[in-house]
Amino acid sequence: MSRNIPSKWKGTCEPGQDFDASLCNFKLIGARYFNKGVKAANPNVTISMNSARDTQGHGSHTSSTVAGNYVNDASFFGYAKGVARGVAPQAMLAMYKVLWDEGRQASDVLAGMDQAIADGVDVISISLGFDDVPLYEDPVAIAAFAAMEKGVLVSSSAGNEGPEVGTLHNGIPWVLTVAAGTIDRTFGSLALGNGEIIVGWTLFAANSIVENFPLIYNKNLSACNSVKLLSEAATRGIIICDAFDSVSVFDQIDLVTAASVVGAVFISEDPRLIETGRLFSPSIVINPSGAPSVIKYAKRVENPFASINFQQTFVGIKPAPAAAYYTSRGPSPSYQGILKPDVMAPGSNVLAAFVPNKPSARIGTNVFLSSDYNFLSGTSMACPHASGVAALLKAAHPDWSAAAIRSALVTTANPFDNTQSPIRDNGNPLQYASPLAMGAGEIDPNKALDPGFIYDATPQDYVNLLCALGYTQNQILTITRSNFYKCADNPSSDLNYPSFIVLYSNKTRSLVQKFRRTVTNVGDGAATYRVKVKQPKGAVVKVSPETLSFGYKNEKQNYSVTIKYRRNTKEKITFGDIVWVEDGGARKVRSPIVVAPSEIA
Repeated sequence: MSRNIPSKWKGTCEPGQDFDASLCNFKLIGARYFNKGVKAANPNVTISMNSARDTQGHGSHTSSTVAGNYVNDASFFGYAKGVARGVAPQAMLAMYKVLWDEGRQASDVLAGMDQAIADGVDVISISLGFDDVPLYEDPVAIAAFAAMEKGVLVSSSAGNEGPEVGTLHNGIPWVLTVAAGTIDRTFGSLALGNGEIIVGWTLFAANSIVENFPLIYNKNLSACNSVKLLSEAATRGIIICDAFDSVSVFDQIDLVTAASVVGAVFISEDPRLIETGRLFSPSIVINPSGAPSVIKYAKRVENPFASINFQQTFVGIKPAPAAAYYTSRGPSPSYQGILKPDVMAPGSNVLAAFVPNKPSARIGTNVFLSSDYNFLSGTSMACPHASGVAALLKAAHPDWSAAAIRSALVTTANPFDNTQSPIRDNGNPLQYASPLAMGAGEIDPNKALDPGFIYDATPQDYVNLLCALGYTQNQILTITRSNFYKCADNPSSDLNYPSFIVLYSNKTRSLVQKFRRTVTNVGDGAATYRVKVKQPKGAVVKVSPETLSFGYKNEKQNYSVTIKYRRNTKEKITFGDIVWVEDGGARKVRSPIVVAPSEIA
């Protein structure tokens, strides 16, 4: 990169262990590290890498996802081979190391985020969070408030404690909270001797030659539950490991690996394997729907044979995306009254940069391999996708507030997968994902550039929310770190947010809740929008007025939403949406609605 560093930039490259300031350039324009908290908590500690240098690969992976430059021929041992780039490849990066092999302290996180704001960043991407802490004890919430005041969006990960509800962290009203979804991509195939090809899943880290091997299926061996039996048959051919209740596919993988089997086929659709697992022997996983034809061929043909094709990449896999099984669900324990997460972004098997001195793959039980690129899964991987889009939006709309950018991402997110069906939930098979799992849906960068209208919020709006929640003056001061803000006379907890959540007690048979919203036209000129409502089961939703007419850019309009709900004993969590459709235009401004019992968190 040869562009000039912005004149507003106040950051620096701090030298340290194995890191010289000359390593910074026009891509990496800042690098700092913060560990006074870790040292104070353990005065005798020796920091193993006392610099901004990444030791685990997490920071390298997330930063290259958000803003990595173009790199040709990137891959994970031949998988997903192509040109790698971040979401905002022309953006500049500054790294703030606040996590250490020796521990984590809230004070270091707070110090790092505060320094980033002072240095002049436009977006903070933070793939970490603190569980079970109130907002006034959460360093991310405290630092993010200061960021929001300066117009800096904080994009954060929702956590990886799913599929249980109420496990989400970073459910902070003034940040963007990002859930993780799957990608329409898989790897490897099984080719049968009869010409049938079954696309499967494997990330075995070598182009192993498993070609025209005998295909073996028998009742005892195919249980794949005995190292002794597997070892005796290890070189005979490709062993089909059938699905049995008595042995998990993870145990089968371990036993096949230990037996050094030359080839294996596992039958599973367990998202824990497909989204976060690995195979350590020359093998492949196929979906149960494809298993009958494979087993039939192996049993009925006199000399069945097959090949496993590695280092293949297939895209356009359907259905996708789905909400990842592990992504933490709302409502947020720190405050249930705002619908979190906000949006979903790609998080499972994301290819991005990795440290070369840590294992990124394994063959067998004791052969470890390194790679400059690695597949990782988690909301940590989803967050930088949203952060990169936020950076693009900030560049296109430098006058937008953090709330405006979040609003654009939320109201243009896509709730449908590539089959045009509602996004499914891998953590709850056969169910559609609720907004408590995926927020408004998968982010859509192009549509977010032109959202039609946005839901804005000021620092005072957030303070009024804290006041309405009964926070003490000292607790509010801990968050705002300023005496500038005062509680309004009648503070409201009804924040001007681009989504809606109604929580009811299990003791309540029915309730009525009213919301008020103010929206700002960010289109080029006059526009009229008409509302369409999808009612959550058991609820009646009334929007007034049903038409919003804007005469000019930046004009504001108000509307109200009344949700009447009668408890349905069969449906604990129900959801729908409000969609404002522009007359004669392509814009749709969508807000999800959730109705759920307050006890779920």
